[in-house]
Amino acid sequence: MKKNVKILIGFSLLFFLVGCTSLPERERFTVSLTSPHIMLGEIELQFDTFLSLSGLKKEKISVLYFPQEDAVCLRFRYELVTYHQFWSRKGRQEFLAALGKYNEDYDTRELITNTRRSRRIYGFVKGYLIWQMYSFTTQSRAQSYVDLGYMFKDRAPYFTIYQRQAEYTEGNSRDNYRTSAVVTKYFTRAQAAELANFFEPEFLRSIVSSGNVVLPDEEVPPDRDEY
Repeated sequence: MKKNVKILIGFSLLFFLVGCTSLPERERFTVSLTSPHIMLGEIELQFDTFLSLSGLKKEKISVLYFPQEDAVCLRFRYELVTYHQFWSRKGRQEFLAALGKYNEDYDTRELITNTRRSRRIYGFVKGYLIWQMYSFTTQSRAQSYVDLGYMFKDRAPYFTIYQRQAEYTEGNSRDNYRTSAVVTKYFTRAQAAELANFFEPEFLRSIVSSGNVVLPDEEVPPDRDEY
């Protein structure tokens, strides 16, 4: 009898473990561009210039909200490719926490200049990425990872979102294998605060409940942070 009980417990534990390991796959975060969405506004940030030889270039990118998937999208064009970088609720919470830590380190002058360490010093976020060169070309999509941290450029610190390379295979054919570019977004503290406003749960709830697009007051951020 005791032996049978042990066997039953063993099978139950195995079933539980298998269920736990398969759960994340069933709950993968994905978004469809055809889902209803709301244009929230634009934010300003910096990208690397070509070959990163001439510092940074300032750009404006669009911020959209997909209520059905509870996803905030950063839409931008980089090296002739249009990217839709989607942030889940968990990812947005981690961004807000990382920005809070960055502001603390900035204020206490504890920022380090080792890029390899600082680039992901506040961890990483799993999201979803869609990219394509033109509207009539094939749309690539994949689970993606971004590192949260900061980097120095011209001796000035920037809060950064480092988009790692994502891989997409159409069907099971390696002939249709495509990769996304590695992209770094650089934010001054004022610019990062603009994005944080769009990530705030209260703001998104107000957008959905009102049914209207509400744009925050525009501010002109400084060219860079002095440190």
